Amino acid sequence: MKVVLQRVTEASVHVDSNEISKINNGLLLLWGVEKGDVVEDSIALSDKISKLRIFSDEDNKMNLSVLDIDGEILIVSQFTLNANIIKGNRPSFINSEDPGIANQLIQSAVNNFEKKGILTKTGEFGALMDVQLINEGPVTIILNSKGSNVS
Repeated sequence: MKVVLQRVTEASVHVDSNEISKINNGLLLLWGVEKGDVVEDSIALSDKISKLRIFSDEDNKMNLSVLDIDGEILIVSQFTLNANIIKGNRPSFINSEDPGIANQLIQSAVNNFEKKGILTKTGEFGALMDVQLINEGPVTIILNSKGSNVS
């Protein structure tokens, strides 16, 4: 499971020119589910993300989490994070999980964030989306449940 996390002052998702989700001050998460990912991956990533101290405190140091600032989260499903470009010039997405399973795993992350009291919104799973954001910093972090940067 791969997540591209971006600290934002605002972010929104549009489908067919209609705004379907919008957040202020928080995190935009591009969330990719790979074959073999399980609920425990979603929980581990969402637990880690909710505690990451990447927002500035009064001394302008990254010392506050999305929970600390009462921030919001926007999760956008992103199967293209699993692109394999080793052979040829057209990406293969064979490593992406079946859409039904992927949607369930992303929803488990949404539920975990909401249990922690974080207002969490989503894009429209499987839709062609336009995502707009203002990346503050910019702060962008890549997380991988199979890597060493999440525990």
